[in-house]
Amino acid sequence: MDFIDLKTQYRALKEEMDARIRRVLEHGQYILGPEVRELEEKLAAYTGSKHCVTVASGTEALLIALMALDIKPGDEVITTPFTFVATAEMIVLLGAKPVFVDAEEATANIDASRIADAVTPRTRAIMPVALYGQPADMDEINAVAAKHRLPVIEDAAQSFGATYKGRQSCNLSTIGATSFFPSKPLGCYGDGGALFTNDDALAQAMREIRVHGQSGRYVHTRIGVGGRMDSLQCAVVLAKLGRFNWELERRAALARRYDELLAGFRPIQVKRDRTSVYAQYTIRSAQRPSIEQALKAKGIPTAVHYPQSLHQQPAYAANYRGLSFPVSEKLAREVISLPMSADLAETDQDRIAAAVQAA
Repeated sequence: MDFIDLKTQYRALKEEMDARIRRVLEHGQYILGPEVRELEEKLAAYTGSKHCVTVASGTEALLIALMALDIKPGDEVITTPFTFVATAEMIVLLGAKPVFVDAEEATANIDASRIADAVTPRTRAIMPVALYGQPADMDEINAVAAKHRLPVIEDAAQSFGATYKGRQSCNLSTIGATSFFPSKPLGCYGDGGALFTNDDALAQAMREIRVHGQSGRYVHTRIGVGGRMDSLQCAVVLAKLGRFNWELERRAALARRYDELLAGFRPIQVKRDRTSVYAQYTIRSAQRPSIEQALKAKGIPTAVHYPQSLHQQPAYAANYRGLSFPVSEKLAREVISLPMSADLAETDQDRIAAAVQAA
């Protein structure tokens, strides 16, 4: 059994996928080919954003967003310690400091009620993460940001396609940043990502930064990076877009089914005013090691997203000595993700749930 079944998905999309890839091979415009603009237009329309800028990865998206906002050494960016390391990594690479705010236990997202207390004169941005596929409390976060005149970057690497109060993730704040890593609900066959904004100046800055800061050929207006998403990867995402809404419906149905099959466990909760794309289906248990071992013995893969909070990671811990984020630490000890993809067979899901219950 695969943790994420990409092979079945490919078989369903083979004709469209092969044709899209073949078209790129035939025209030979591997960098910034016509697929790049086509994908940007379709993704902007999907989210309702004015601008979409495709980039080389979700990590690169965060870096370019921070650079476009002119984050500098000594600045502070408020974020969560319970996330993949890229969220904090990009802040640190620019010489800024991640200021962590603990997660809320029900959703594992940043606790919006604690953000205001973390704002200091050095704060330059807020970066909430839409963990496991569900947006954070964006209205509350945006209200704090507006009061202090701060931009908000939604790290939506796991939530493209989710909604918050009827609005699309990636179009909920100053900048939205997502990932098309293969395991994402909308993934390519390598690395890829995208940025979204309704701000013309930020869009121009991000477009220039992704091509080494160029405003014209060999005219380097600002400091940049090599951050383009290539035409082949854009072609892959374009091939998947036609099936994407069906896949989201299927993921939601499978998540509801997991909820019923695992009624005695504590799944990550989805709030009523938003939807999740279930990038992962995650439950919690103090007996996680025994569940992992029992499922592994039956050939059922699991994953832990994430086993250590960022303030405990070796590369970061020295800067957070004496600080504790108890909810994040508890989640890190208890969360376990089960196989999830639109093509997960219900018979396999029954087998997974029975194995969890037995463990």
